[in-house]
Amino acid sequence: MAEVLAVAVITVLAVISPGADFAMIVRNSYLYGRTAGLLAALGISLGVLVHVSYTMLGVGLLLAGTPALFTVVRIAGACYLVWIGWKTFRSRVEVDTSGEVGEPLSHGAALRTGFLTNALNPKTMLFIVSTWTQVVHADTPLLRQAGYGLFISVAHLVWFSLVAGVLSAPALRTRLLRRQVPLNRTIGAVLVALGISLAFTSA
Repeated sequence: MAEVLAVAVITVLAVISPGADFAMIVRNSYLYGRTAGLLAALGISLGVLVHVSYTMLGVGLLLAGTPALFTVVRIAGACYLVWIGWKTFRSRVEVDTSGEVGEPLSHGAALRTGFLTNALNPKTMLFIVSTWTQVVHADTPLLRQAGYGLFISVAHLVWFSLVAGVLSAPALRTRLLRRQVPLNRTIGAVLVALGISLAFTSA
């Protein structure tokens, strides 16, 4: 019971902590609408499952304990965040009278932004690996471990879906879109800063 409670508490604290995932949900939800935000949330939850899967297989320890492999993941994630941040900083979407954007984000692109943001984030990798090494016992049944992984993934999906729902609410989204230039520059700068910070993260 103590193990279950520890995993639950650590997960909730990790999920609600602001970071790259949160910035990406904000970006997709207010710029492109609820569907884009929800698909990004789904992508994030799928990215979590990637980290859980290789951690359960023991690959997570290899990644975290091998500087060269960790550096490859870290730099890839950093470059992705900087690239998306720069695109967001420079972006401006045209909005018609109905509140729809001129060039909506495709479903695949929305899902991909969430997935890659999480899957390439070594901080998420370290969170999952540390949870499995410090909290989950070596003799914990694999089925229960899989349940932990599913819980962590669903927790991300629920939280970021709620965030997406709030930010894409018509009244709030309309006000945000009216101020999209400073907001895009702020969100873009945050993503770039997170990417640069990630580039200097060490295990």
